[in-house]
Amino acid sequence: MIYHFSLIYPADRPPVSVSDLLRQLLIPRKWRHYLRTERQVLVNGQYRSFNQLIKGNEKVDLYLDQVESLQGDYPASGKMPKVVYEDENVLVIDKPKGQKTHPNQGENGTALNDCASYLGYSPYIVHRLDMLTGGLLLVAKNPAVVPILNQQLTSKTLRRDYLATVNLNKEIPDQGTIDLPIGQDPADQRKRQVRADGLRAVSHFQVLEKDEVKKKAKLLVTLETGRTHQIRVHLSASGWPIVGDPLYNPNFAGEDLALTGWQLTFVKPYSFNQVAVRLDKK
Repeated sequence: MIYHFSLIYPADRPPVSVSDLLRQLLIPRKWRHYLRTERQVLVNGQYRSFNQLIKGNEKVDLYLDQVESLQGDYPASGKMPKVVYEDENVLVIDKPKGQKTHPNQGENGTALNDCASYLGYSPYIVHRLDMLTGGLLLVAKNPAVVPILNQQLTSKTLRRDYLATVNLNKEIPDQGTIDLPIGQDPADQRKRQVRADGLRAVSHFQVLEKDEVKKKAKLLVTLETGRTHQIRVHLSASGWPIVGDPLYNPNFAGEDLALTGWQLTFVKPYSFNQVAVRLDKK
């Protein structure tokens, strides 16, 4: 299958070589090689070599026919997801709390199964939300955008902001960064914990509201890395466990986990256009 992407190089950006443009678009090196050897980069309808410049308002067409399918098998669930944003390459849905992102034991009721119902084919996974966490989930509609979105995750261009309500078991500053490595909890396979030999994990937070009487606060949390249960582990380890967290809050009382994927910010693949998708609820 050939994937075709087209863009108008922005007039407010300086002239750039074809090679540098493809790097700026985060196109993988292997695909850049194919585009060069197969002469599948057209500028204003004509092939342009990689050391030549592209100027503002010039039309660029890319044709990719060497894209590996990274598609999982997600049979349609028969249920439609709540779509918050959609374009030709990506889908953003509002995943309900209590629903898995993707099947791992043959289930057919996960968020990606719902996306398969909506799209008519299996989608491509970009990132995950914990089953107990609700909110915005970004899904790729074709394999040609997956490595670009993955690179945006690595370079922090794809930003994920969460809202969390926490118990204040200790004082909390108005804002801060939690930089603590996270690894498997050897005593419970379901859990993670802060441990010296864990993977680097960084979370940034800002206090939005604070209730001194109830000893609770609402936080805006931004992920710099994406470890399993990262926000839950980091906040609990800092003395601010999330309300409704059955694994990491010792005062869990059966409530829903008060953690929501609230905003996603990313650059549309094969463009320079930034998109910010936000839930209405706060």
